[in-house]
Amino acid sequence: MALQPEIRPPGVSQGAAPAGGGTIPGMVDPSGTTPEVRATGGSTGRFGDRVFKGVAIAAGSTIVIAIALIAIFLLIRAVPSVRANHANFFTAWQFDTNDPNNLYFGIRDLFMVTVLSSLFALVLAVPVAVGIAVFLTHYAPARLSRPFSVMVDLLAAVPSIIFGLWGIFVLAPKLEPFAAFLNRNLGWLFLFKQGNVSLAGGGTIFTAGIVLSVMILPIVTSVSREVFRQTPHMQMEAAQALGATKWEVVRMTVLPFGRSGVIAASMLGLGRALGETVAALIILRSAARAGNWSLFDGGYTFASKIASAAAEFSEPLPTGAYIAAGFALFVLTFIVNALARAIAGGKVNG
Repeated sequence: MALQPEIRPPGVSQGAAPAGGGTIPGMVDPSGTTPEVRATGGSTGRFGDRVFKGVAIAAGSTIVIAIALIAIFLLIRAVPSVRANHANFFTAWQFDTNDPNNLYFGIRDLFMVTVLSSLFALVLAVPVAVGIAVFLTHYAPARLSRPFSVMVDLLAAVPSIIFGLWGIFVLAPKLEPFAAFLNRNLGWLFLFKQGNVSLAGGGTIFTAGIVLSVMILPIVTSVSREVFRQTPHMQMEAAQALGATKWEVVRMTVLPFGRSGVIAASMLGLGRALGETVAALIILRSAARAGNWSLFDGGYTFASKIASAAAEFSEPLPTGAYIAAGFALFVLTFIVNALARAIAGGKVNG
């Protein structure tokens, strides 16, 4: 019978035994028993895991519970007013709550102005924000990138009332000739046909959308910039090794990698635009007739309409009418986020 050589751990001489008895690690005990392995501090570790798990679950549940409670509150306060409403809540453009016994309100125009101004702002802001983010992360030198990034981030700290005053007193008069040109030459397209307010003064969705685009620009830029910075260097180096130019590297590696991040940034910006109150209230002019989905319409957004009547929230039914409008805005934000995740294929980060 062939003899197998004895295998010992390095540094252990033949016939040596471990100090204090026992077996040498990695060796089979001649008695055939396996040494018992005990974890030190096991009870303390298991208790800590349970505590941390409980804290994590509580933290994660807080936002869900808060959203659910807000939705329940809005729904409970809105239902009586919707039942007492003499108009179709979804299709009526008037919002008359002066007589508690004869409520006549709908969200058609509120929905139109909110969505149209926010989408217009998003269309203007996202391409510029992505361009700025690409420039700061892949083209600008470090001595220029850092201060420029700080300037973009500081733009988010400007109060919305400042944007509103700038929009109505500075920007609107400058945009009036351009708006008239678009209305005169592209009036056959519904977005540029004559609205329900005068172009004079610039109190239209067109002006409000441009101001909103400036307001959401730092949000979209900041998130996109951080996403582009996370692009794997191996992918960019591989593209360069194949002879790709700087633009081709950005197009083939940076933009595809940051797609979901840009969509998430856009939805953050859209959420800001949908809920903007003071700037929209200052810029938009009230309209005497229904809007027709033109950028040259006036009116109110959901948020600005609620804010304009906040001082008159004294009676339950008229107040409930505005709460119903707030609930519609609440639902709209959820739908927007769901659509964003669907567009991104379920890969929206955050």
